[in-house]
Amino acid sequence: MDWAIKFRPVKPRSPHLNGKVERAQRTVVDEFYSLADLDDHEIQIQLEEWQFHYNWMRGHGGLAGKAPIDRVSNRSKQTPFLEQVEAWYDPSKERLREADYSLDLKLAKLEGSL
Repeated sequence: MDWAIKFRPVKPRSPHLNGKVERAQRTVVDEFYSLADLDDHEIQIQLEEWQFHYNWMRGHGGLAGKAPIDRVSNRSKQTPFLEQVEAWYDPSKERLREADYSLDLKLAKLEGSL
């Protein structure tokens, strides 16, 4: 809540509810970890270099062949600055979420949030 980030637990064994994360993880495994030497002491540096390439250079099919930074640049005028987001955020309208999906669901029903 301090950072105005909403936590939305995903039902266990439901990758279809979290497709973007699942796809991103598969890309990291296929393009980085499958070629990386996990025992190399510079693995962190190599991962950072790969992340830079992925976000700044590599074209993405979902972005019409553009890199993610191109999308960010195109949307920069519509993206609010941190100060504006903080001004809009009302913690009294947020419900604390439980990481345990079934417990969170029960609590939400008790609170009438669903």
